[in-house]
Amino acid sequence: MRKIHPVRGPELPVVPRASAGPPPESVTTLASYYRNEAARAGAVLRANMVTSADGAVSIDGRSGGLSGPADRMLFTVLRSLADLILVGAGTVRAERYGPVRPEQIWMGLRPPGAPVPAIAVVSGRLNLDPECTLLAAAEVPTIVITTAAAPADKRAVLARRARVIEAGQDRVDFAAAVSALRGFGYASILTEGGPTLLGHLAEAGLLDELCLTTSPVLAAGQSGRIVLAPSVIAARLALAHVLTDDGFVFSRYLCDH
Repeated sequence: MRKIHPVRGPELPVVPRASAGPPPESVTTLASYYRNEAARAGAVLRANMVTSADGAVSIDGRSGGLSGPADRMLFTVLRSLADLILVGAGTVRAERYGPVRPEQIWMGLRPPGAPVPAIAVVSGRLNLDPECTLLAAAEVPTIVITTAAAPADKRAVLARRARVIEAGQDRVDFAAAVSALRGFGYASILTEGGPTLLGHLAEAGLLDELCLTTSPVLAAGQSGRIVLAPSVIAARLALAHVLTDDGFVFSRYLCDH
């Protein structure tokens, strides 16, 4: 992996498999490209998404077919820099999410003594399996964000496995949800989608950064885009840097609020 914008940087050997041990120099260098603005701003909500060259967000319903070793390395680095990972319930089901484990990220990139990132799931109807790994086997309790109108019986069951919080009455109030997460001390939030969640965050003006991997794949088919919203957002983005490796392009954009 090498940096090509704004200035060309060193060639970084790809280390796709994370480790709880000290990160190699290539990983710390990559992390430095993504750490600076976050450290200055304090509270940051960053999205990490992947798309095909023709704009598809998935192949056969999952994003894994668009990925590669360098993308997987960046995935672990961005998780390592986050306090919390925010994801939609549909993505949890489609991508078979589990809790973050120390050996899946670079613990050496985290503050001393910091736990693994928590995961927060947005689910207005609470259609989550209480026995799934994400809820039943998380070292750091999973957070479920829902509404006051969510089914009380489902909420009671999930509350035994997760920390359930209300944000909104009939629909999730995303500004209130993010405010609640900040109140719990989660300053650096990473969202991994899906597109509907990303659309809500963008519409509410809550998205600070977009980290976009463009995969050298033509997908065609009927796959959707990385952002889905009922109205046109047309938010302006500023390009912070571009990295490349093996045909993949990694663009980091800053959102102009």
